[in-house]
Amino acid sequence: MKNTFGNAVSMTIFGESHGPAIGAVLDGLAAGLPVDEAAIAAAMDRRRARGDGLSTARTEADAVEFLSGVFEGHTTGTAVTMIIRNQNTRSGDYAKTADLLRPGHADYTAYAKYEGYQDARGGGHFSGRITAASVAAGALCETVLNSLGVRVYTHIAECAGVKDAPLSSSAGLLMPEPKPGRFALLDASKEAPMQEAIRTAGSEGDSVGGVLETIVTGLPAGIGEPWFDSVESELAHLMFAIPACKGLEFGAGFAFAAMRGSEANDPFTMQNGHIATATNKNGGINGGITNGMPLVFRTVLKPTPSIYKQQHTVDFIAQQDADLQIKGRHDPCIVPRAAVVQNTLAAFGLLDLLTVRYGTLAQKHGLPQAE
Repeated sequence: MKNTFGNAVSMTIFGESHGPAIGAVLDGLAAGLPVDEAAIAAAMDRRRARGDGLSTARTEADAVEFLSGVFEGHTTGTAVTMIIRNQNTRSGDYAKTADLLRPGHADYTAYAKYEGYQDARGGGHFSGRITAASVAAGALCETVLNSLGVRVYTHIAECAGVKDAPLSSSAGLLMPEPKPGRFALLDASKEAPMQEAIRTAGSEGDSVGGVLETIVTGLPAGIGEPWFDSVESELAHLMFAIPACKGLEFGAGFAFAAMRGSEANDPFTMQNGHIATATNKNGGINGGITNGMPLVFRTVLKPTPSIYKQQHTVDFIAQQDADLQIKGRHDPCIVPRAAVVQNTLAAFGLLDLLTVRYGTLAQKHGLPQAE
């Protein structure tokens, strides 16, 4: 099992959904970086459930404890170890259906890989619960990016068929201003119909999915590698680590299929003495490397596989067909909570790429200014 990702800055995640704690280890951060615990707590709050019919009834405080790497509010330069204690587990909810494979889940593939030794309670290490650890680590990385003038923002582009305002409506792809409300939206009026659609699906024992869109501003040109460590490669690797992610596109993405080259290319132009592009269909990336324009990408998240409708499945111990009626506490939609997961994972990946390019000193002293 591979639990570590990153090159110059690495993240290791650990724990299981119903174990005593989950956590993350960040290595590669410079000494002396301020640790904004309030910003980390705010990110954790955006991810946590509230048991209000829009998310799981499993609510946790999700307080982040630093075990190493932080002293008197600053990084020490050694590995930053964070844990989040699990305080509201109900493993008994899974006992009666433990032998039944849940459709859409990793039950069968986990059994095939780990030969029955995996911790299956609440999905174990496959659970979306583990994303709390990556949010804690990624939020710390995001505060470093913010100090460098790099901003990351993720909004719910679509949820349950309800679409937010397009990112293109946000002042020429400048960093949008988050709107008040629980959902990360450009148009706050879309929150009520999204909530209604989620509650309707939940009341019917079903679930819904959606699309998350991320924009990053302030990245200099020249970040990333041409092939295996391209910006797309690293971010795609991280986005597909979000348990529900089933698709990803950068810039115009799949819309390129209907374009001609004359439509798909972004013409270069001079703006305020700097090289820029007149359009941004390539999402701020050419040849796997940032070109200085805003980086834009979207993910699609599938409906939560844990639904309360009866489903056909297999009893893998008895080796026979069976019917399954899931119990327990589950989200009718994970999209609103996943926005901060996508945001912080992107922040981690970009800090890694920036550190590969400029070294750890740039984390403290800033990025080189464009000529």
